[in-house]
Amino acid sequence: MEGERTEGDELIDDYVDCLMSLDTNARAGPSDALILGAPVVEGAAGGGTEADAMRDFASAEDPNEPVLGMTFESDEAAKAFYNEYARRLGFPFRVGRSRRSKGTEEVVVMKRFVCSREGVYKKKQTSPDEATRKRERMSMREGCNAMMEVVRESDHWVVSKLEKAHNHDLGTCSTKVGYLRARGLLGGSDKVTMLGPDDMAFLRQNVLGEGGDAQGLIDYLKKAQANDPAFSHAIQVDKNGCVVNVFWADARAKAAYRHFGDAVTFDTSYKKNKYMMPFVTFSGVNHHLQPVIFGCALLMEETEFSFVWLFETWLSAMGGKAPCSLVTDQNRAMKAAIVKVFPNSCHRFCKWNILSRTKQKLTHVYTEHPTLRYELESCVLESETIATFETKWASIIDKYDLRKNSWLQAIYNIRQKWVPLYLMDTFFAEIAPTWKLESMSDFYRKYFNTKTTLEVFLNQFNLSMASQYEDEAKADMDTYLNKATTKTASLIEKQAASTYTKAIFSKFQEEFTESLGFIIQKTGDGCISKYTIRKDEDPTETFYVTYNASNKMAKCSCKYFELSGILCRHILGVYIIVDPRTLPPDYFLRRWTRKARDDDALLEDYNNYHDEDPSESITSRYNVLCVDAIRCAEKGAGSEEVYKATKDILQKAYQEIIAYERNPGRGSQRDDININEDVTIDDAMNDQSMPDSGRKVTNLLGQFLDSSWSPV
Repeated sequence: MEGERTEGDELIDDYVDCLMSLDTNARAGPSDALILGAPVVEGAAGGGTEADAMRDFASAEDPNEPVLGMTFESDEAAKAFYNEYARRLGFPFRVGRSRRSKGTEEVVVMKRFVCSREGVYKKKQTSPDEATRKRERMSMREGCNAMMEVVRESDHWVVSKLEKAHNHDLGTCSTKVGYLRARGLLGGSDKVTMLGPDDMAFLRQNVLGEGGDAQGLIDYLKKAQANDPAFSHAIQVDKNGCVVNVFWADARAKAAYRHFGDAVTFDTSYKKNKYMMPFVTFSGVNHHLQPVIFGCALLMEETEFSFVWLFETWLSAMGGKAPCSLVTDQNRAMKAAIVKVFPNSCHRFCKWNILSRTKQKLTHVYTEHPTLRYELESCVLESETIATFETKWASIIDKYDLRKNSWLQAIYNIRQKWVPLYLMDTFFAEIAPTWKLESMSDFYRKYFNTKTTLEVFLNQFNLSMASQYEDEAKADMDTYLNKATTKTASLIEKQAASTYTKAIFSKFQEEFTESLGFIIQKTGDGCISKYTIRKDEDPTETFYVTYNASNKMAKCSCKYFELSGILCRHILGVYIIVDPRTLPPDYFLRRWTRKARDDDALLEDYNNYHDEDPSESITSRYNVLCVDAIRCAEKGAGSEEVYKATKDILQKAYQEIIAYERNPGRGSQRDDININEDVTIDDAMNDQSMPDSGRKVTNLLGQFLDSSWSPV
């Protein structure tokens, strides 16, 4: 009898999926026999190819279909493989039979995975009294013979018996059984991980709304649409008309994506616990290092078709501009969909999920060696070069005798997919290796329990989003009113302090002060100069900077700027030597500056991406005007007083628009306020009906919207 699955166990299937579905055109390298042995030098190939990683989990002959003779590293790997196979075809399965060896140890030597419709239900004979006390449960068993049996042979498992034919229709898969069971929608004895089409229709209705249908969700979407004309939503249904997946994004989510959508995380934290709401988000980080949401969805199915639909729908709502980078959990169907929808985006697996899973997989080893966890995480998060990472990893493996640990072997084989050092060429908006953005897991821990209804969940999520917007408004105000404190008299530091938000300047300041402690040697002259940078206490870690005197641009071998968008300490050290006055403006990414939300910059980006003339289309005119409206809303929400002043100004502007619509010839006369001109603030200040406090706040709003917030 199998034990209760702990939090995070639901992810193991997807990790194995990841290892079994990796591309074969990965970086070439030494034999896998050496991957846990001697380190490779930086710039050289890593360990074995990703295709080789499959060797420890399943036969490479046909990774998608079970065949006789297929081998697996363990019975759990075989189960994970059959689970994915069953999920793809659409049938539930269970462990039908197992056999142990004879003797004192009694280890498992055989397991048979069968379709949940295997066998024939035999009704038990009960007394009349028992019959009245117990309600009869519906049986799924129909005598289906589909199964896969694996037996232990030496140090691996082999498929010894196989039957792929079913005697019933195949249905739709679902991994939401735990969530539904917690709400009384499934009996506690229903030990299946998938459901047929009739069951799924019933379950979708109960999850997505009250009273047996999706009306609760529909009402929520209608209300959101009425309150926000820019609100977008879409519902995917199956051939029976049942709701499968739902997506939505409001105006603020779209505006946030236009500013900060270069690096996106697709958050599927609900998978860490089977009782969680099947709720996913597209998220990122703003210029104050705060989380921002780009869209949400209820994901009842996790097929490739569903992921493609969701990604395409979201991308369309965001204006069709794909992110530069995308971070997700491991999932075969998701990975295939990303390749189709985001072919030019750099896809990376979430390092925190892998490290979390490593903690679970190595619990017994961590208990025996308390320092192992710290050493592994330090190797991944704090290594500054690939060579250092490889050396530390090999040292840890040898120190704790973990060469035969299949989990560490597997995640090492795919290190190019999740270890940041191998992806430094791409922007991920990560300002520090150990920095971690708040995820939906944190939200679940704060506000969710097994009895939380969809209506309560969505209301709580909206309150959480409102809190995020308020936090950003406060950070904007703090950055505008309070100057950042510099530590030196350097013009470079002063330039950064006046350009970045306070949160980003704090990180820049750290890099700047650290740059003063390096030994910098010039190794090449000419138009492009070359420098080596190192520290006395660690001469083994040397970095190389090239400086182009013609355009005053530099590049560093650490590639921290490419990853984070903030100059590294090595380049800053060189700039202090060659040109200590100011940095080129190209090094100040607008998304990190206090002007990241600037409307002129947004319009510039919008016009660069959309060639359509706003005068030619109602939709184009609407989108451009939304930019102006959102700008006013973002600035006007900073405080209650600024909100009241903004509300008064916008109401006057709306009255002017109505008047102009009725009498276009009146447009040349300014009887009221034109919010597109600076004089509007003067008019508001001269309005004697406004109290002194209101005029002061209006003046502050004007400062927010004036030229001091123009593009860099």
